[in-house]
Amino acid sequence: MPAREQNDECPEQGRSQRLYERLIAQIAEGDLLPGTKLPSERTLAKELGMSREMVRGALSRLAAGGYIQSAQGRASRLCNLMAPHLQLPLEGLGDDLEFQLQVMEIRALLEGECAWYAAQRASDAELAVLAEEYALMYERGKSETTLAKARADLRFHMLIAESSHNLLLISFSQLFYERYFNAIYGVLSRTLKRFGRYPEGIRGQHAEIHRAIQARDAEHARRIAREHILYTRALLAAE
Repeated sequence: MPAREQNDECPEQGRSQRLYERLIAQIAEGDLLPGTKLPSERTLAKELGMSREMVRGALSRLAAGGYIQSAQGRASRLCNLMAPHLQLPLEGLGDDLEFQLQVMEIRALLEGECAWYAAQRASDAELAVLAEEYALMYERGKSETTLAKARADLRFHMLIAESSHNLLLISFSQLFYERYFNAIYGVLSRTLKRFGRYPEGIRGQHAEIHRAIQARDAEHARRIAREHILYTRALLAAE
């Protein structure tokens, strides 16, 4: 009897293990994004044709490994795996010009690489979402507050990062944009106060980044994404 019980359990254990490995692979490949919610146990079980116990076993292993955060009665949420290990200095400093210039230098490197990978790896569905967000960003720029414009700008760039399907770029971008938002907002505020609007060069660069990614021209996407940030930095440095 014990031997038979062990044999009966093996198929379920194997399917739970395969689900765990599948979810780990999706996390590693950037298909499951940090911060997003997983479907409920019931939904996953129904979609996959598995018992809730099998699904629960896979999710419990993910939670134990620090990949997801679970709470009773709430959906599991994917963790940003860099967050516990990355301390970013002076994150609250937003008005210091020299610090803002440093933030822009890192943005140039970061966003260039994100655009390069996004142009190669974004799915057709992701390109459609990016096109929709680009159109919304352009419309928002006509009337919304500086704070709303800063958030819309970062949302556009974060979508590019998410489309890179590079877990490290996605994770770092999330943390960088979140922790240095004050400095990024300060850059936009300085620029709008000086010119009264987005300089045409910035608007045109957004359009060119978008076109390059949609055309899957990785080299051009990387170059113009870097130039876009360095152009804004140059405007800031000229004050």
